[in-house]
Amino acid sequence: MLVASPRVPATRRLAATLYGYAFLTYLVLLYPLYVLLFADTGLSVGQISTLFVLWAVAGILLEVPSGALADALSRRLLLCLAPLLTAAGFALWVLLPSYPAFAVGFLLWGAGGALRSGALEALVFTELDRLGAADRYARLIGRTRTAEVLGAVGSGVLAGPVFAVGGYLAVGAASVATCLLAAAVAARFPEHRTAPAATAPAAVAPLAAPPSGPGEAPDDDEPGWLDSLRGGLAEVRADRAVRAAVLLVAAVAAIWGGLDEYTGLLARDTGVAEVTVPLLLLLVWAGMSVGGLLAPWGERLSRRGYAGLLLVAAGALAAGALARHPGGFLLLAVAFAAFQLATVLADVRLQARISGSARATVTSLAGMATDLTTVAFYGAYGLLAGAVGNPVAFAVAVLPYLLVALWLFAGRG
Repeated sequence: MLVASPRVPATRRLAATLYGYAFLTYLVLLYPLYVLLFADTGLSVGQISTLFVLWAVAGILLEVPSGALADALSRRLLLCLAPLLTAAGFALWVLLPSYPAFAVGFLLWGAGGALRSGALEALVFTELDRLGAADRYARLIGRTRTAEVLGAVGSGVLAGPVFAVGGYLAVGAASVATCLLAAAVAARFPEHRTAPAATAPAAVAPLAAPPSGPGEAPDDDEPGWLDSLRGGLAEVRADRAVRAAVLLVAAVAAIWGGLDEYTGLLARDTGVAEVTVPLLLLLVWAGMSVGGLLAPWGERLSRRGYAGLLLVAAGALAAGALARHPGGFLLLAVAFAAFQLATVLADVRLQARISGSARATVTSLAGMATDLTTVAFYGAYGLLAGAVGNPVAFAVAVLPYLLVALWLFAGRG
């Protein structure tokens, strides 16, 4: 009689919880409509822009401290709290629509995103490593990114009908409900913490702490918040391989992630009717979904193969944008699939190189570097697109990927 390995059901539970959490986190019906809510409330374009800046700054400032908090306390607890903060922000928006409420809502949303970032990747990798299944990390994270895209697509499909029935109040209530469901799903995450390596004898591997259930506190031997922060920063400073992996995550994820916000404008510039724009964006989202699913295949790529993947992605994106034709979005779909895959693989590379106990802190440093690069990109893109138009701006924006590819070819990554 065949007996399944005990790690199989545990891995499946972790995967199911992860996919459900990712899907619900992005199934927010306010996503396609919140800018319209701001405008209908009477905010100017300038005021709306200041809200976006406030959102970005909140995420950047809280990214690393929240990662250290995840290492010091419970990563599962932070994953539960993250959607609750976001839900509170959305409730403020629809119950008290005004600039101050929108600003507080963005602060809460930014804080929620910071709590989730770093903690999620660290928890998943640590649990898989405990089960002897760390080799499945790329597969799980790739499918997680696909679940996020599907959640965003679902929000786009459902937002219109729900708004038609109950307006912004109904859309806001549905958004709060999905956030509450995400928090409930997060409570199902397993979490087993290990004692820091520095506290174990040199010749003995640190032992895993007893499993902590939903109501149990982490091991008393866990480092404090400040210790976690110092440990993460020290690892990045001292280990060149970890530092290179952090920089690679930021270099790969920031630009195409920023360009994603402008694909609607690029679609409109092809001359299609407004109602056709969402159909072209569906191609891009489909590409991103496929890219996440290709992660197990992508793990076979060598460093030069990875550099080649970036070159293919950059070339396809530039060609698709410069085509100035709806058919060019087929190339954009290929490009976004490749960039999604490259981003997942960069995260896999980072997790594999982290050796200390401050895994969430180091991951959050990569997230902060990505956010800072993205904010700088937004400013540069606005100036460039204003001067030469969206198609040319898209093509120019991928030039940094050529430098990253050369860096990898030279063996520096």
